[in-house]
This record gives sequence, structure tokens and C-alpha cells, in this order.
Amino acid sequence: MRNPHVPFLSIAFCYYFWMHHSIYFTRVSGTIFKDQQRSLLKLKNRLKFEHERLRKLVSWNSSTDGCEWRGVTCDEEGHVIGLDLSGESIYGGFDNSSSLFSLQNLQTLNLVGNNFSSKVPSGFNKLKNLTYLNLSYAGFVGQIPIEISYLTRLVTLDISSVSFLFGQPLKLENFDLQTLVQNLTMIRQFYMDGVIVTAKANEWCNALLKLVSLQEQSMSNCNLSGPLVSSLTRLVNLSIISLDKNNLSSPVPETFANFPNLTTLHLCSCGLTGKFPEKISVNGLLRKLIVSHTRFSGALPASISNLTQLSMLVLSNCHFNRTLPSSMSRLGELTYMDLSNNDFTGPIPSLNMSKNLMHLDFSHNDFMGSITSLHLESLRELVVLDLHENLLNGSLPSSLFSLPLLQTIRLSDNIFQGQLEEFFNISFSKLETLDLSNNNLEGPLPPSFFSLTSLKVLQLSFNELNGTIKLDEIHRLANLRTLALSHNDLSIDTNYEGVGHVSSFPKMATVELASCNLIEFPSFLRNQSEIRTLDLSSNYIKGYIPTWIWQLDSLAQLNLSHNSLSNSEEPVKNTSSKLSLLDLHSNQLPGKLPIFAVHAIYLDYSSNNFSFTIPTDVATSLSSAIFLSLSDNSLAGSIPRSLCNNSSMLVLDVSYNLFNGAIPECLTQSETFVVLNLQHNKFHGSIPDKFPVSCTLRTLDLNSNLLHGTIPKSLANCRSLEVLDFGNNQVDDGFPYFLDTISTLRVVVLRGNKLRGQIQCTRSNSTWHVLQIIDLAFNNFNGLLPGNCLKTWRAMMLDEYYDGLKLNHIGYPVLTFLGINYQDSVTLTIKALQLEFVKVLNLITSVDFSSNNFHGTIPEELMNFTRLHSLNLSHNALESQIPSSIGNLKQLESLDLSCNNLDGEIPTQLASLNFLSYLNLSFNGLVGRIPEGNQLQTFDASSFVGNAELCGTPLTKIYSDGKLVLPMSRHGRPHGIGWNIMRAEMGFAFGLGFVIGPILFWKKWRQCYWQRVDSILCRIFPQLCHEYETRGGHSYQVLRWRY
Repeated sequence: MRNPHVPFLSIAFCYYFWMHHSIYFTRVSGTIFKDQQRSLLKLKNRLKFEHERLRKLVSWNSSTDGCEWRGVTCDEEGHVIGLDLSGESIYGGFDNSSSLFSLQNLQTLNLVGNNFSSKVPSGFNKLKNLTYLNLSYAGFVGQIPIEISYLTRLVTLDISSVSFLFGQPLKLENFDLQTLVQNLTMIRQFYMDGVIVTAKANEWCNALLKLVSLQEQSMSNCNLSGPLVSSLTRLVNLSIISLDKNNLSSPVPETFANFPNLTTLHLCSCGLTGKFPEKISVNGLLRKLIVSHTRFSGALPASISNLTQLSMLVLSNCHFNRTLPSSMSRLGELTYMDLSNNDFTGPIPSLNMSKNLMHLDFSHNDFMGSITSLHLESLRELVVLDLHENLLNGSLPSSLFSLPLLQTIRLSDNIFQGQLEEFFNISFSKLETLDLSNNNLEGPLPPSFFSLTSLKVLQLSFNELNGTIKLDEIHRLANLRTLALSHNDLSIDTNYEGVGHVSSFPKMATVELASCNLIEFPSFLRNQSEIRTLDLSSNYIKGYIPTWIWQLDSLAQLNLSHNSLSNSEEPVKNTSSKLSLLDLHSNQLPGKLPIFAVHAIYLDYSSNNFSFTIPTDVATSLSSAIFLSLSDNSLAGSIPRSLCNNSSMLVLDVSYNLFNGAIPECLTQSETFVVLNLQHNKFHGSIPDKFPVSCTLRTLDLNSNLLHGTIPKSLANCRSLEVLDFGNNQVDDGFPYFLDTISTLRVVVLRGNKLRGQIQCTRSNSTWHVLQIIDLAFNNFNGLLPGNCLKTWRAMMLDEYYDGLKLNHIGYPVLTFLGINYQDSVTLTIKALQLEFVKVLNLITSVDFSSNNFHGTIPEELMNFTRLHSLNLSHNALESQIPSSIGNLKQLESLDLSCNNLDGEIPTQLASLNFLSYLNLSFNGLVGRIPEGNQLQTFDASSFVGNAELCGTPLTKIYSDGKLVLPMSRHGRPHGIGWNIMRAEMGFAFGLGFVIGPILFWKKWRQCYWQRVDSILCRIFPQLCHEYETRGGHSYQVLRWRY
């Protein structure tokens, strides 16, 4: 018989049991939480932080339930299992005694984005239940504690760091990576970017193989070395691999395609070599492929189109070339593509299937062809289009400006041409950046440009645009921050009709209106308090520099060069403390400088009418300057020694002035100067022999002064020297063979001194491999031309290493980020004219050994200078024949072998030099017929005179069948010799004697005689120098007094 009370008793018992245990657990839970709450409050009180930046700790107080605090997670029983203090700006460290380590139930801990600036405490081994530990970018430094390896339940470990940027890296060196991870068998996400790992070869690869559950692995910038090993594919669960900025120096193993779950691959800046793998993902699951800054070369394989799930493709800064595979059009899931800084050629393929594409960057390549509406019609999601620095041409389609989401267009540095068309749907445009500079665009700007109300950056400089732009039109671009219209044929109408609304004019940061036909300073600039860059150069602005321009608070860069400015409104006392670049060169500013911008790093006052003495305390006004040019003025006095106290100065150019006195020794003792240009002054005395072992000079130009003495031996310490110009002084020394240790020399000018002796090479295999210009003319060198030296001047030769295109501009990059360089110049005598070469020096090659006492034959080594443009060996005592191998000098434009003792016939190969435009073979002993062809007959007879047995066009003597035939006169009679005149000359000659007679009779003797007289006069009077001038279409060598 069943007892009817049993169910009721059972229910009552269960209720009692539940209530009893509930009360018990509630009581125990409350006690435990209070302990943990006190631990958390203790933790907060011991931490240092910036209160105004707190987002989580601000809610921690004893009056509220700790489980409700921000960043705190509790389980159902009240245990703290999660703590997130990320981004709380905590600074100062915590140690092993921290109450953090009493939270035994903690499963997740996130300290990312703080600045503890301490070592990682070893107390983490107390948190046995941790499955997620994120210590990334929290400012930890020093050795990673081995106690981290005891956290065997970890699924995610992130200890990434950027502490190496501040000299105190987080590192793993007391034990290896294998020791750290050997117990972390459950790890799935492992990140340690920026941790310096000490490992031999590829030991790190073997250590990771033990992490069989690993899904995400990131070890960028860890000092890892290669090669990559194919065994990594045994980690079949890997979906993310990031090894950026390591020194792997290996190709990508083909087996990498076998990762079955790979979705993201980062291999940037890690020295990858070889070809891009034909197979990069067999299963086609790859979504992000970021492999930039590598040494990959060759074509991009067509198999890349198999990555149909790819959303991000970054292959920038590699060495890819050839055309892009047309199959790339099948990458329909792409949202981001960057192939910039490669050598891709050919047309841009259609990407119409990539309808989700938002970012497209093909800049810095060699893509050709035009952009049509077919390229653009399906790219309705495009936000950024960057195609600058290519070879794209044609006109710009108006549909480009109709893409609804497009914010950035960069098409500068191409060859687009034609007029800009009007475009529509302006009200929907989101365009913020438009850069079309450095193209061939022409015509007026369409009015629709000034309806792009979202526009912030408008760059149209260096085109052929014309017409007039009114300031009222610019006023409509309310958000405009950058306006660049320089170097077009535009005119800016500075008459602003909205005078009452000047304050509402767009607040711009950059205004570039160079070469815009301005005749006055635009008035709207007066109120541009936020302007940082102002360029009004190459205009027609006359008169005074307004005072208000120096008082623009934010002004950092000011360029007023190439105008007709004649003064400043009043003496400048206060300027913007932010003014760092000031360029006033090529104006008419007189007297003293209107301003020495105290904080400026670049100052160019050259080519004005300044006339003053540099004050002795000038260094206090130039404490920050790295570039100072005062050249081409009328400055006098001496260079103050205080100028040497500026430890920032890199470039000092005071050329073409009236400075005198000795060169301060401290200038040559400087360990910072890169360019020192003192040419065309009146410095005298010897060149200080004080160049330090740490000399950094790249250019030393002392041309056209009154310097004497020897070439300083310490100059050999300047191992980076590229330009050395001591020309037109009174230096008395031998050839500076001790400079052969300077492998960087590209220009050596020693002409017009008292240098003597033979030219010898002490080390024939290490002499001036990149030398392009050498000028030793008008000295007293003798002996044979130095064939052994010539062998090593490889830059004069066309070969696989020096092809004329790989040589950089001769100069110094002063402010690379602004594109400002110091351009070296040199004056050369080419084609009997003195020519100054600036900026194109990297294309010029010249050898001038003229007006010395060299004898012997022309060395065969000289005929290997296949890049040579100008060769002058005139006024020496060279003998024998002109080498037939002179035909090798295919680039030669100027050749002067006059006034030597050369004999034999003119080699026929000379007629094949198609670029030769100046030739002088006069006054030698050449014989026979001038070779016929299209080249030599174009020269005047003066190129061949003084060779008694030379005949043929253009000379009047013609030989036929071995007999001299005189050309006929216009009266049909052969030209004869005027015997009456000849008798008078002979009688006069005999009357004066055998010494004076030949001088008057033979032009060669006469020229050689006067050349010797001139040389003697130059030695007696150092102020005299030889120069060339042109009158009536003829060139003459004259003596000039040098002041």
C-alpha cells in the first residue's frame, strides 16, 4: 500500500536541501567576493594612471558590487574570472607582490595598451587557470619570465611589444622559444611581435611544430632568421601566419600552398627572394595576402587569379615587372589592392568584376595606356584611387568624378593630356583629395571643380592649364586645406569681391601659387592664421615684403624666390617661431638681411643685392640651421668663427661674394659639414690641413680664390667626398695621388694652378671608379698620360655597372621629405666655351688635360671611355698618330687635340662620331686627305689649319692623282699665290731675322709663341687667367685680370 505522504515529504526534503545549500553557497560566495573586491581595490590603489583618461578604473569603488565594475567579469558564483584593464594609461610597474596574483580563478587578463615600463612579473605562474593572457603593447621590457611557460591552459598568448623602439626591448634570450612553448600544448593564438628572440638559424620553426593546435601565429620583427622550412605545413590548423620584418632571406617554399586552412599570410620586409610562388594556396581560402618590400622579381603568375576569396592583396615595393595577368579580373572579392612601387608595365587590366573594391593603388610603376570609363563603371564602392607616377596618357574621363563614394584621386606624375571636361552629379560628390599635378593637362579649369564642396586637397601644379581663376571661386571650396596651382599658365585674380567675407575664406594650411602671374601679395593671405606652407615664387611681385607675412602664427615654410622684391616694409623683429624654411633667393633685396629666422633649418638668401659683413655672433641666430646660402651677393669681410659652432649645419654656400682673409680652420675641422662652397671670393693663404678623421664632406669648392701652398694631406680623411674643386688658385704641389683612397670622387677640378710633375697611380685597382669629370688644364704636369689610372675610371665607360642611368644626381638631399636638394655646379671649358653645368652633372663626362707638358702617345685606355662627352688634350707635346679606336667614343660631342705634335692621317673612324659638334685638330703634323662623310665636312676649316700636308674639304687644298689642284676663282682662273705680297713678307722676314720671322710667317709658331708668353705672364701675375670668349661667331682665348 503506497503512503500518500511520501511525495510531499520528498518535495519538502528537497526544498530544505536546496535552501540549506543555497544559503551556504551565498554566504561563502559573498565572503570570497569581498576578498577579491578588496584585492581589486588594493590593485587600483597601487597602480599609477592618468585620471582624465580612465574609462574602467574610474568605476571601481567599495560602494558598488565589484562584478558590475567596468573591466571585471565574474562567474555565477561571484569569482573574478576576467579582468580587462586595456587602454587605461597605467604607468609604472607592478611586481610579484601585486594583489593581482591573488585572483586564483582568473581565466582572462587583458593589459594591452598601457605603459608599465617594467619587467613582466614572474608571479603569473600563480594564475593557473588563465586561458587568455594579453600583455601586448603594455610597455613591458627586459627578459620574458620562464613562469609564463607554466600556464598550461593558455589558449591565447599575446606578448607583442614596441619597446625596441625606445631602446629597451622585450626579449627572449635566457632560454629559447622551445622552452617557452613546450608546455603550451593547448595554444591556438600565439602573438609575440616585436619581441627580440635569440635563436640560431631557423630553430624557431622547430619550436612551433610542437603547437599542434596552433591557428594564429604572429612573430613580426622578432629578429628571426631563415630559411623558411616546408615542415611548417604540418601545422594543419594554421589560418594566420605573420612573419613581417624578419631576416628570412629565402624563397617561399612551394609546400606553403598546402596549408589547408590558411586565410591570412603576412611576409613583408623579410628578405624574400626568387619568384612569386606559382601556387600560394591550393584550397583557394586565402583572404589576405600581404607580401610587400621583398626581392621578388619577374612576372606575377596568372595563377593568382585562383585566389577567388581574396579580399586584400598587397604586393608593394617589390621588383615585379612585365604586364599584369588579365585573369586578375576574376578576383571578384577584392576590397583592397596595392601593387605600388614595382616595375609593372602595359595597360591596367579591367577590374569590373571586383565590384567591392574600395582601395586601388598602382602608383610608382610603368603602366601605360589610357583610363577609360570601362575601367571605372563597375567600381561603385571605390574610395581611394592612386595611379600616380606611371606612364598613363590620354584624357581623363569625366565618369571618374562621378563615382559616388570616391574620396581620393591621385593621378600626378603621368602624361595625361587634353582639357578637363565638365562633370555632373556634383552635389553627391564625396571627393576630398584631387591630385593631377605633373601632367600635360591644358585649357581652363571647368567651373564644376569649384563645386566640389567636400574638397580638402586640390593639386594641379606643373601642367599647361591656362585662364584666370578668381578668388571668389576658391572661396566656394569651404573645406579646402591645400591649394597647389604652381607652374601652369594660370593667372590669379586677387581682386576679391567678397571683401566683407574675408574671415569666411577657407582656412588653408598649404598655398602654392608659384608662377601664377601674380603682381602683388594676395590679400586673403593676411587672415590665413593656420597656413603652414606658402609658395609665391617665380611671379612678378615687386616692392616690399609686407610685415604681416612674418606674423602668420603657423607659418613654417615660406618661398618668395624669383620675384622682384626690393625690401621689407620695416625691420623684422618678431617672426613666427615655427618658420623652418625661408627662401628669398633671386630677388633684388639690398643692404642688410631683413631677417635671420631663429628657428629656421633652411635659409636661402642667394642672388640678391645684400652687402654687409656677417656679424660675429651670427651663430646665435642660426642655431637650428642645416642649410645656409648667401651666394651671389656683395658680402665682404671674413667668415666669423662662431659659424663653426653650429653643430647642425650641413650646407654652407657663400660663393660669388667679396669675402677675404684666410679660410677659418674650424670650417675644415667640422665633423658635420657636407657641403662647403667658398668659390669666387678673395680668400688667401693656404688651405687648412685640418680635415678630421670623421670628415663628412661630399662637396668642397674653393675655385677662383687666391689660395696657395699645397693640397692638404688630411683631405684623404674625407672618404665621402664627391666634388673637389680647387681650380683657378695658386696651389703649388704635385698630383694628389694620396686621394686615390676616396672611392666616391666624381668631380675633380684642379685647373689653373701651379701643379707639376707626373701623374701616377699608387694603387691601380682602387682609383676613382665613379669619376665623371676631371680638369687638370693650365698646370705644369709632364710625362706620359696615366694609362694605368685611366683603366679604373669605370664611370667613363658604358658597361653593365655604369650605364649612365644608375648614377645619381651630384648633390646632397638636404630635406628629403620636402624634395629639397643642394645641387652642385661646375664650370667646364667645352667646345671652346666656358659652360656652367648644374643639375645635369650626372649625365656629363669630361676629361681636360690641356695646356700642360704631357708627351708621348695618346693612351689606348682613353679610347675605352665610351661614355665620354668632352675630351681636351690640346696644347701639350703629344705625338704619333690619333688612335683608330677613337671610333669607340660614340658619345663624344667635343674633341680638341690642337697644338700638339700628332702626325699621320686622320683615322676614318673619326667620321663615324655622329654626336661630334666641336672638333679642333689644328696645328699638328697631320697629313693626307680629311676622311669624307657626313660629319667632318660640317666643321670649319679652322678645325684643321696648321697641318701643312693635310687636304680635303673643308680646306682649300685638294689633291687629285697625287697632284695639288688649286680651286678656280670666279673668273675661271685658278687661285694663285700673291707673289708681290710674298716678296714683301719674305723681305720683311729676312730683315727682322730668323727669330722674329717665323713668328710672323707661320701661324702655328705665332700661336705657340703667344701661348708661352701668356703662360709666363700668368706665372708672374697670378691675377691673370685664361678665358674663352666668342665674337662674330668665332671663339678666342684671351687673358683677363681676375679681381
